[in-house]
Amino acid sequence: MPPLPREVNLAFGALPAPIGKRLLQVRDLIFATAAADDKVGRLTETLKWGEPAYLTDETGSGSTIRLGRLKDSDQAAILFNCKTTLIDTFRERFPDAFEYRQTRALLLPVAGKLPKQELSVCLSLALTYHLDRRGKKAR
Repeated sequence: MPPLPREVNLAFGALPAPIGKRLLQVRDLIFATAAADDKVGRLTETLKWGEPAYLTDETGSGSTIRLGRLKDSDQAAILFNCKTTLIDTFRERFPDAFEYRQTRALLLPVAGKLPKQELSVCLSLALTYHLDRRGKKAR
């Protein structure tokens, strides 16, 4: 895993400890998932709206993934662009694996085992979202 940029580390530290710890696990999974797919390329780790965000600037392959929390929740939140079909796709594939909020968030409990297999699929779909969309348009 690449070292945490200072400002991103501060953002994780500003979260309640259980949420921050869970989201650091998700961060590791984001980088591992990206590294497993050559089409994704190197990720840009930055802040968007004060929250850790992961972008595929190098290849443009995916949609931004943000990590944080929702105001009305004690769970860790993985946030996606609400104009994408990502959450609908996740709901179809994993209706009972996660809690979802509208078209923008996948929520994770802060305790218990991280559902790495299912989450890796979701993260991979986000990191290759534009490649998948381009492929559908070309058909």
